[in-house]
Amino acid sequence: MGNSIVRYASELKSTQFEWGSLTWYASAAIGNSTDITVGKCVIKPGKENPVHRHPNCSEVLVVLQGTVEHLCEEGRKVRLNPGDSIVLPANLPHNARNVSCEEAVLVVAFPSGNRETLGEEEE
Repeated sequence: MGNSIVRYASELKSTQFEWGSLTWYASAAIGNSTDITVGKCVIKPGKENPVHRHPNCSEVLVVLQGTVEHLCEEGRKVRLNPGDSIVLPANLPHNARNVSCEEAVLVVAFPSGNRETLGEEEE
């Protein structure tokens, strides 16, 4: 068994986009996990992140705040409120649009320390 690795909030960097931000808490890129990626996505009111996909892993998304309309297979959209979650299979194009008047705050997790993303702006 390996050693525990702590990342303090002061060590984390958020990447800002026109639509919101991404903050990573665990991943190979930040040096504390080789088998999982965990982060926070914040989407501004009325904004959406680009349609994208993850060819090497599935994604779990949990809404903590706000309401999002999430695009999934065949153009279907589902509305997710705080406490709701969605599991997206690998390679499925998807995105989230904030349909509330407050910031939407989402936890995102991937069963890979090196999640691959196609179609999203580079972080």
